[in-house]
Amino acid sequence: MVLRQGSGEPLVLLHGILGSERMWSHVVPLLAGHYDVIAPTMLGHRGGRPAAARPARLEHVVADAQRLLDGLGLETVHLAGNSLGGQVALELARLGRARTVCALSPSGTWQAGSEDHRRATEVLRATVRAARRSRRVLPLLVRSGRFRRWALRDTAAHGERVSPAELLGLTDDLLGCTVVEDLFDEATRLAPLDPPPCPITLAWAGRDCVFPVEINGARARELIGGARWIVLGDVGHVPMLDDPQLVAQTILTVTATESHDND
Repeated sequence: MVLRQGSGEPLVLLHGILGSERMWSHVVPLLAGHYDVIAPTMLGHRGGRPAAARPARLEHVVADAQRLLDGLGLETVHLAGNSLGGQVALELARLGRARTVCALSPSGTWQAGSEDHRRATEVLRATVRAARRSRRVLPLLVRSGRFRRWALRDTAAHGERVSPAELLGLTDDLLGCTVVEDLFDEATRLAPLDPPPCPITLAWAGRDCVFPVEINGARARELIGGARWIVLGDVGHVPMLDDPQLVAQTILTVTATESHDND
């Protein structure tokens, strides 16, 4: 599935692992007055193209994103991505497909065999297990803002802001992801991008419980030494859930750097 709205230069938004284009549903309208905004569902995720090769690898997800761009006749685009989507955006930049990149707490920012990667994957695996156990009674539970905050505690600082219907959709998305264990097992690390091939901004969630800013954010700054650095206050790992307006404004600031850098 692809969510598309607006006109102008193309801006592609890439969601994180276990998600879908619905992660961007509140952000797209805020950007559509400025850009042709395209939010696809990535390979192996609910609503996206099924993975033809198994185990699925990051390179397959990147190749699928390239197929999307090629199919739309887009050589280069502005890119914004969260978590896995941020890592894919950075790999697309490496391949020369990006005008600018806004990477929101991108994955791949861990050391080989590191404790931080193991901890992050265990957090997400626990989320999947809890969703499987509770899905049948979830329509009753999500009525409570306190429950929504608890259920999203690892990905959002203010889960109560997510509506009951949205939480049900997010749950079905994560349960419908078929490549999660493939990508967890691969644990592809981000190779250095220094100097950056285009204007890149690392925008880290200040309350990120999956990729803490002091660990993974610091590592990302080492890997992409020429990137701009921003910490987004009072948002969790998936900042679109907490503050769509902040995310949209951050992306607009990043895309504006292309014209500034070309002056």
